Amino acid sequence: MGASYHADYATLLAAPDDLPAVAEVVVDYLSNDTTDSAPRIPWDVVDLRRLRCADPATDALALAFGRREIAAGWTLNVEREDVCPVVTLPEEGGFEALLARLDKKDRHEIRRKVRRAEAIGPVALVDAADPLAELDRFVDLHQRRWGADGLFPPTEGGRQSRRFLERLFELAWPEGWICLTFLEVAGRRIGAGITFDDGATVYYYNAGIDPEAAALSPGVLLAERLIRRAVELGRRRFDFLRGNEPYKYAWGAVDEPLARILVRRTVATP
Repeated sequence: MGASYHADYATLLAAPDDLPAVAEVVVDYLSNDTTDSAPRIPWDVVDLRRLRCADPATDALALAFGRREIAAGWTLNVEREDVCPVVTLPEEGGFEALLARLDKKDRHEIRRKVRRAEAIGPVALVDAADPLAELDRFVDLHQRRWGADGLFPPTEGGRQSRRFLERLFELAWPEGWICLTFLEVAGRRIGAGITFDDGATVYYYNAGIDPEAAALSPGVLLAERLIRRAVELGRRRFDFLRGNEPYKYAWGAVDEPLARILVRRTVATP
């Protein structure tokens, strides 16, 4: 229940041992169009997206719906929806160990682009000390890269996306698991990224770059510096999140599939 554009993973929020019971309660609720006090508006479709195939919640939901499918007159489909490419980071050898695992051509291109930028001046990641105050800088870079196809089109949805990000940082930044980071080359900001960090995995949520700095390959530089930092912090995974864009696989990312559970009601409600 939320904007699927903003969500890369969805799940049931429950203790692992409770997942089967929680899934059953969800399906029980959907099986009954009345409450003790009044009828409910009947549903036509239950469309659950962004479910990790490796998540026990996905299996619990699919099994719970499957047990009711025939008796309730439903049609259940469980299908692959998308992928999240994930890089497994080396435990030893540092960032160079990661580069050594990559395809020779990809490794050469990454190093070449980093050297070219470093010849201009220092390449640095700068975390926003006050993300809410600097969020407009991220929005500007994001819009320069994506325009109306990005998070912030010139519509009501764009305004809501901005508010969504503001609330993310209001709630999550004090807890330390979301970060707004700017990429600087010779003191010039040419990129920005938003990441989550749960202590084991860094999740690359969204980014923006300055197209006027295209000669410096800001997208490659930003990913390189963020992955390098994740390795140095001892993280085990770098998750590029949803989408199979080719640049992610240059880092040796491997797809983790996402599932969609689609339930249609095929018997009319009396």
